[in-house]
Amino acid sequence: MVELSNKYIYKIIVVGDGGVGKTSLIKKFTEGSFEKEYIKTIGAQFSKYESERNGDRIKLLFWDIAGQEDFQFLLPSFYQNAKAAIIVYSLEENELGKNSFAHIKNWHENVLNFCGQIPLLVFANKLDLVNEANLDMIELQKLVNDNNFLGFYLTSAKTGKGVIEAFNAIIDRIYEHFNPKIFEI
Repeated sequence: MVELSNKYIYKIIVVGDGGVGKTSLIKKFTEGSFEKEYIKTIGAQFSKYESERNGDRIKLLFWDIAGQEDFQFLLPSFYQNAKAAIIVYSLEENELGKNSFAHIKNWHENVLNFCGQIPLLVFANKLDLVNEANLDMIELQKLVNDNNFLGFYLTSAKTGKGVIEAFNAIIDRIYEHFNPKIFEI
C-alpha cells in the first residue's frame, strides 16, 4: 500500500443560475447519483470529495450556492478563500438555457470581484436534452478565449457524460497551480 503524503484542501465554488444543474453535477461526481426531481438549493450546499495526485491527498470542498437572486447577500462569504470556480449553464434550447448562457459574464464578474483571478471552467450542462451534433460552440469558445477561462466541458449530470473529465480538469489545474512542491527545484 502506497502511503499518501501531504494533504491539501481546496475550496471550489460552483456558480450559475438556478435550475442549471449545479447540485446535480456535484452529486454525480462525488456520489455517482442523480436526482430526477429538481430540488431548489436554499442558501448554499457543501460537498466534500477526496482525491489523490502524485501521492498527495487532496480534500475538495465544493460550495454550491443557490443561483436565485434571493441569496446574493451570501456571496462575500461564499466566495471567500476559493481556489477555483466552475460556472454552470444549461444547454437547453429555452429561456433557462439562453438566460443562463447570457449570465455567465455576471457570474464571472462576481468571481473576479470576490476572488480575483482563479482557475475557472465553464460546464455546459444538460447535454442529454439536446442533439450534440447540432450544437454550435463558437460563441462559447469565444467567451472562454476572451476571458482567459481554462476551457469548457459539455456535461450531463443525468447520464454522467463529461462529468468526471470536467471535474478532474479543474482538480488537476488547482493542484498544479497551488501545490508548493511543483515550484521546488
